[in-house]
Amino acid sequence: MSHAAVILSYLIASVLFILGLKWLSSPATAVRGNRVSGAGMLIAIVVTLLDQAILSFEVIVAGLVVGSAVGLWMARSVKMTAMPQMVALLNGLGGGASLLVGGGEFLKSELVNENLTLDVSITIQLSMLIGAVTIAGSLIAWAKLQEVMTGRAITFPGQKVLNALLFLAVVVLSAYQISVPESLLWPFYAVVGISLLLGILLVIPIGGADMPVVISLLNSYSGIAAAMTGFVIKNDVLIIAGALVGSSGIILSQIMCKAMNRSLANVLFGAFGATSASTKTAEGLTARQTAADDAAVQLAYAKSVIVVPGYGLAVAQAQHLVREMADLIEKKGGEVKYAIHPVAGRMPGHMNVLLAEANVPYDKLFDMDQINAEFERTDVCLVIGANDVVNPAARTDPGSPIYGMPILNADKAASIIVLKRGMGAGFAGIENELFFNPKTAMLFGDAKGSLQKVVTELKAL
Repeated sequence: MSHAAVILSYLIASVLFILGLKWLSSPATAVRGNRVSGAGMLIAIVVTLLDQAILSFEVIVAGLVVGSAVGLWMARSVKMTAMPQMVALLNGLGGGASLLVGGGEFLKSELVNENLTLDVSITIQLSMLIGAVTIAGSLIAWAKLQEVMTGRAITFPGQKVLNALLFLAVVVLSAYQISVPESLLWPFYAVVGISLLLGILLVIPIGGADMPVVISLLNSYSGIAAAMTGFVIKNDVLIIAGALVGSSGIILSQIMCKAMNRSLANVLFGAFGATSASTKTAEGLTARQTAADDAAVQLAYAKSVIVVPGYGLAVAQAQHLVREMADLIEKKGGEVKYAIHPVAGRMPGHMNVLLAEANVPYDKLFDMDQINAEFERTDVCLVIGANDVVNPAARTDPGSPIYGMPILNADKAASIIVLKRGMGAGFAGIENELFFNPKTAMLFGDAKGSLQKVVTELKAL
């Protein structure tokens, strides 16, 4: 391919990335954004392989077919509850690719005695460091989410000091490799090994409640690593794509930290959830229980209903029943809206994706800031599998670990119905004051089974 054609193709791909990212910011245009971004990536990959003459045309087509088949299988077979784990793994693969490319370029320069410029040498070391941290950290995030290992924060004495010393060791070894062109190979392997260990140690002290932020941050890391790799191999579109992913991941992480009223540093180093949280107990209080038929009557005669979805809804795979229930309520004259907390679920936008799968209209999904004022005018608030994001302790209990965290004002509705398996605590490990509110009725059981009973009762009314 001519140089002009390559540059033009990369420009088109970059524009598609930017448009796709813009459209991904809204549920109404997210599907279009995903397709446009995918088209941009397809252009970038094919043009790069053809321009560099890395592989034959036949091999390129075969790779695209195999990769597309694997991607299609993953997209169709992975359950919604396992989507965060898949995202974590994909982040890790991006970091691993950057590690391999950066390491490959370094080893190639050593084998042919090529004197790299200072900027390229620094970029290679950054690519290896960030790539290794990303893949190791992503695998730990996957293990926590998959419950292969405990989801609680894992800490030990001197952990932060050890992390600092390991990071310092990477800096020193990297500086040595840059300053001594014909250095031995053991510092290279040491840098890779220590960086992988650092990735593990940075993620194990982060508890399950903070996983949405971790996934977003690891996504940012993978983008930064990709941008570094782009500088190494002098590929413009990789630099642009990496910069877009890196910056958007950081911005999303900050948005979610703001939603929890915590700093990013506190999420990364605060070890939230390392021990059982201490807060006011509900000693002497009882939770009022209800039945599906009573809940159905309340919903049937309600003029306004707000549904608060949580991870329990995803576990039960009950999103389609929620949509069916909402349709029945609306047929009876009620209005149904959905309140989405920024950190509900286990990854950014988890609840949006879950409800979109059930074809819930996008204009019925509202962010916390948009809908919080409406709870006071709402007849029934239906909480399905959510816990910490509706816990009034965030406003009322200064001793609570979630005190100051912005929550959905479910307790201000005229009536609250909570669907849960039991009285278990959420990710924060604390009791939920909402469950003992006189206005709250608990409908115990699997969310799917409970909703099926409510839907059946609604049809009979």
